[in-house]
Amino acid sequence: MDVRLCLIMSTLNLVFGDSQKIQHCKNGSLINVVLLNDNESPWSMKFVKGKVLEAIELNSQINAAAGNQNVTALFSPFDSRLYRMKGCGSSTCGGVEAVKRLNVRQVGCALLGPSCNYAVFQMVDTESGLQLSMPIISAGGFSLSCDHKPNLQRVLPPARKVSNFFTEFWKFNHKVKPEWDSAYVYKKKMNDYMAAYHDSVLLVGEVMRKIWGELGEGSDMQSINHSYFRNITFNGIGGTYKLDEHGDRDVNFSVIYTTETKKLSMVCVCVCVCVCVCACVCVFRQNRRERRTRKRWSHIPSDRITLMEQKEHNVISLKVRGQRVTVIMSSHQMLLIDYYNLTKFYGTVQLEQGVFAVLEYGERGSLRYVLNDKVSYPEGTFMDWEFKISVMYDISKGMSYLHASNIQVHGRLKSTNCVVDNRMVVKITDFGCNTILSPGRDLWTAPEHLRQEGISQKGDVYSFSIIAQEIVLRKSTFYTERCSDRAEKLSRLQDPDSISYFRPDLNFETASEKELVYRLIKTCWEEDPEKRPDFKKVENCFGKIFSNLHSKDNESYMDNLIRRLQMYSKNLELLVEERTALYKAERDRADYLNYMLLPGPVVKSLKETGVVEPELYDEVTVYFSDVVGFTTLCQYSTPMEVVDMLSDIYRGFDSVLDHHDVYKVETIGDAYMVASGLPRRNGNRHAVDICRMALDILAFMGSFQLRHLPGIPVWIRIGVHSGSCAAGVVGMKMPRYCLFGDTVNTASRMESTGHPLRIHVSEPTVKILGRTGCQFEFEARGETVLKGKGTESTYWLTGEKGEDYDLPTPPTTENFQRLRQHLAQMILECVERRSVGSIRKRAPRPQRQIKMEQEGDHYQPEYLHLATVENTLSTFL
Repeated sequence: MDVRLCLIMSTLNLVFGDSQKIQHCKNGSLINVVLLNDNESPWSMKFVKGKVLEAIELNSQINAAAGNQNVTALFSPFDSRLYRMKGCGSSTCGGVEAVKRLNVRQVGCALLGPSCNYAVFQMVDTESGLQLSMPIISAGGFSLSCDHKPNLQRVLPPARKVSNFFTEFWKFNHKVKPEWDSAYVYKKKMNDYMAAYHDSVLLVGEVMRKIWGELGEGSDMQSINHSYFRNITFNGIGGTYKLDEHGDRDVNFSVIYTTETKKLSMVCVCVCVCVCVCACVCVFRQNRRERRTRKRWSHIPSDRITLMEQKEHNVISLKVRGQRVTVIMSSHQMLLIDYYNLTKFYGTVQLEQGVFAVLEYGERGSLRYVLNDKVSYPEGTFMDWEFKISVMYDISKGMSYLHASNIQVHGRLKSTNCVVDNRMVVKITDFGCNTILSPGRDLWTAPEHLRQEGISQKGDVYSFSIIAQEIVLRKSTFYTERCSDRAEKLSRLQDPDSISYFRPDLNFETASEKELVYRLIKTCWEEDPEKRPDFKKVENCFGKIFSNLHSKDNESYMDNLIRRLQMYSKNLELLVEERTALYKAERDRADYLNYMLLPGPVVKSLKETGVVEPELYDEVTVYFSDVVGFTTLCQYSTPMEVVDMLSDIYRGFDSVLDHHDVYKVETIGDAYMVASGLPRRNGNRHAVDICRMALDILAFMGSFQLRHLPGIPVWIRIGVHSGSCAAGVVGMKMPRYCLFGDTVNTASRMESTGHPLRIHVSEPTVKILGRTGCQFEFEARGETVLKGKGTESTYWLTGEKGEDYDLPTPPTTENFQRLRQHLAQMILECVERRSVGSIRKRAPRPQRQIKMEQEGDHYQPEYLHLATVENTLSTFL
């Protein structure tokens, strides 16, 4: 509902006579409602009357509860069309005539009409002589309320006509408005006047109840003034209405729709800022990497380079020139090259002699060296025609890839820059750094570059043709029978005659099956660079030649053999890597198990020397614990339940051990043995770590629950003693790290003479703790008889100052006597509940035993037996 139109209920005018009483207000409240009767206007009888009656009914319910009179309404409809026909252009005439027709008995306590501003008509017209001594309520108005009678003409000026100028201006303004792609439609169940008339009736009812409450229903209403319509609050269908001291409503506006342009703008700004920041970071990192690259010569640390002996490598001439930054940037381009027929560039290294490039090594040397070695690579057998084609094919593939890369051109291609690895694969080297390395003037250099220094892809094709002639004939570079002088050859290449250009010998008459290769070579050394093919076409031609030789696409006999050898070698490498990884995994697993069974120093000594010498330790602390009544618990448990019970207990103990410097010696049944101070000595900390561990274990047992006997408490006894002992590995099969000495026996006696949920500590341990400065809390137990030791002063460890251990409450004689029958019955009930489907079927118990259980005093489980000695718990539970 639009609050701008329908939620404002303001008091327009309170007009009361100076001496006249409003007699018709004593026996009830009548409201005069003025409405149109055209069934089209939003404040016509068709729409508004129902809401007025609904408000009167609601007001009657309120008055019935308070015992007041009801509010009634008198509707005065009129039709404005009649007065338009008479020459009155607005509905003011109709409204005034409707009010004039009211007689004295029909005039109520208040007049309810439409809006007083932006109005269809004015309810009070001084020109027509209409005077009313009653409040006039505006329904549907928005703005200042109409004041009482003396100021009525000021607040309600006569209606003014709108000039033609404004009408034309609005039409023009509507035309220039942009069209909306979409619109938000606010749907209302009722119009603004329906709500306004409804809530106006509620306002009159609220005012009348206020008057009756102060003056009474039969009181003189002459003293009533407009203040009753001020500072009043009531609830309507338009919400809560609050009228201020002027009769105006304090309006609460509601935002029906709001765009998210601000939030969207913030999101866009944030995204743009993030993108800019990321771009700046990327640019900064790229520039920083380039700056770091320019600052260093070497990519590889010199300590990773091992120089071979003189007899193990070929003599290679290395030349390092200036332009440091250019060299480094070119080396980065070479690092990106990774192809089978190109040597891998690993980086640069700076040695004492200068800066060197680290490249993939060709074990068989350069192609020129292989062609010259006719003993190791005899003609017709190893170096047959198929192998020669394979070599040329390797070079063409490598150059085709190089021309398609960022380097684009070699510039120094020759047989000495083609190396052969141990699998007889030819790889091209010495490429890159073309801006700083001179191409030179060799017999492989194209004629156009001999005349004018430079490099080009067509020049590389010419160099390939010279190498191909070397491979086919296996003779010197640029071999001709007529000329053997190198300088003369270069001179004739640079300055050819007008009849023919100078080229090496290639006899087509004896070519036979080699003719196709010969023609390709001749095409590659054409004088005009534009007539030479590119390396992609050369590669395709050699592929067809291989297809014709072996009826296989792109694979020669040598390629097939080399491919098979290479695959076998790679498979062997992968197999070795796989087996090595499996070996390392098994070794790590074995080490892990060894460290779980034996101390770390012991495992290390066994791995290094195979033996562990026993040692004598002057001072260690030994911990023993035992589950109280373990035999009885086993009696009511299956074997698998016993295994699960001990597994749960010891898993919790082991998790506690991980937080202390202790070593778990062994577990035997329900006995748990831990030591500290060996095999790694830790001063006096062994007693502190054992005592803290014992407190943590005891706190763990306080919250431990058996899975198969829930609710049954599990008690442990703990004994701690400090002293000297010997330790060493015993046995070869399943070796164990064992402790020997009186300290171990005394610790065991401390545990057996202890009480459930108590930590029994000997006097030597207490003295060691006193030297450490740790503030442990003890209770003196007094003199205790230890088997084989006599009488000793022992103590109960109850905690540590500053630490909050949630320790369980140890059982005492008093409460233990009360609990024993209850605990016995709990065990029996748990056993009966899980008896169905149990793994182990027990025989029926005799009637005598059942009777003893019912009596309670004559039967208790084993760990509930008590033998009181001076009101203390038995030392043997």
